[in-house]
Amino acid sequence: MNNIDSKNVKILVVEDDKGISDFVIPELEHEGFKVCLAETGRAALEKFEQENPDLILLDIMLPELSGLEVLRRIRAVSNVPVILETARGETIDKITGLNSGADDYIPKPFEIEELLARINALLRRVNSMRSNEDKLSVRALTLNVGRMSCSIEGNELVLSKTEFLMLKCFVENQGKVLSRSNIIDEIWGKGHFIDENTVDVYVGYLRSKIAEHTKEEYIKTVRGTGYIMG
Repeated sequence: MNNIDSKNVKILVVEDDKGISDFVIPELEHEGFKVCLAETGRAALEKFEQENPDLILLDIMLPELSGLEVLRRIRAVSNVPVILETARGETIDKITGLNSGADDYIPKPFEIEELLARINALLRRVNSMRSNEDKLSVRALTLNVGRMSCSIEGNELVLSKTEFLMLKCFVENQGKVLSRSNIIDEIWGKGHFIDENTVDVYVGYLRSKIAEHTKEEYIKTVRGTGYIMG
């Protein structure tokens, strides 16, 4: 199905709905993934510590601690890939989850083929980044792609994974105007129905963090089109 070695990938499924977990887990195991289950928010944090998963499938609605709170606590210590399960049509959940550091989301109910496609696409993206130690730079801004770190004028920028990927997209396309849809395709993949305003929110975050260390403008708005790094 893909070039991911699923036998070496452990997935933590955080889901309190037994109907969903009984459906998802056998399918993941059939694909060769190692799978562990947590049914509450607190159990998710315990399993995360014990199992050191390679990817987390995380429901937002959980007993004890919400999925968003679990995500925030995990993001304080780890960049492990996280796919959120959201209620279909709940845009606010999607935006909040992405802003909290989720790498992707999938609305429920979902087809197993779509879930597997998202898992494999995310794992390929993460593996590609880990294998690439190249540094990218624009003026005083430097990105270490393999380590997912960034500095400007010698000062480290603390970025979420999505912020880093967006900044990397701008740096790789320096001097090229990128539309919001271009950016969505690069960060979340084609076929994702991300509100274009989400791009504006992340650009605002990046500009704010860059402005803490320099007065130079890196990401410029092209009215009616999108953004450009110059």
